[in-house]
Amino acid sequence: MVHLLLIAGAIIMVTPFLWMVTTSLKTYLESMQIPPTIWPETWRFDNFARVFESADFLRYYANTIFVTVLRTGAQLFLCSMAAYAFARLNFPFKNTLFLLMLSVLMVPMQVILIPNYALLAQLGWIDTFYALIVPGMFSAFGVFLLRQFFMGIPKELDEAAIMDGCTHWGIYWRIILPNAKPALVALAIFTVLAAWNDFLWPLVMTNSADMRVLSVGIANFEGQYSTEYPLLMAAALMSTVPMLLMFLFLQKHLIAGIALGGVRR
Repeated sequence: MVHLLLIAGAIIMVTPFLWMVTTSLKTYLESMQIPPTIWPETWRFDNFARVFESADFLRYYANTIFVTVLRTGAQLFLCSMAAYAFARLNFPFKNTLFLLMLSVLMVPMQVILIPNYALLAQLGWIDTFYALIVPGMFSAFGVFLLRQFFMGIPKELDEAAIMDGCTHWGIYWRIILPNAKPALVALAIFTVLAAWNDFLWPLVMTNSADMRVLSVGIANFEGQYSTEYPLLMAAALMSTVPMLLMFLFLQKHLIAGIALGGVRR
């Protein structure tokens, strides 16, 4: 019974993806048929080539990869340093500052969208990579996840390193980070997914076509009066494939990071 329920749930989850794949291979008329058809009568693989003809899709891809890589690298570095401070160092108001930082998680992004826009406008960062990258370089969730993991690493390792003359930077770089690879990989996956799929922030902060990322570029395939659904689905499929491959190759690390990070005190 459990396996049947899991299979049913898997079918429900996979069906939209399969529908996207089949629609990307249909003609426009087939995609608009009522009742809809599942398999295309004419397999139109040229829809993928038409995506690159209709828009500067390679530029969207390059922008998305650039923003995602920089945001992910910055979060791993900055969040891990902050997590080390909260997990290993003693300083005034440490717990209070940690609670204040966690309170940021309760504030919806839409609430601070206008103040952030006004701030970046004063800095002259609108329609630049600075607006897409810098606000996403730090994450309260990332600090929380890594701090919980760091607290589970035995402090005896720190003491042994101090006796050998190691500084806090040496402990962080040579002991904490090598022992926290599952949590770092988990945070990297979460950050990559968030940066790759981010839509509202790039939509508001960019104006020109040269600054568009995949999420905004794909949305532009939807017209005001009609939509080329095969092209839209083809573009969406091409933007989804890298995330699927990443999950397939790193799912073991993701599950390990969530499981280990969740049981840390």
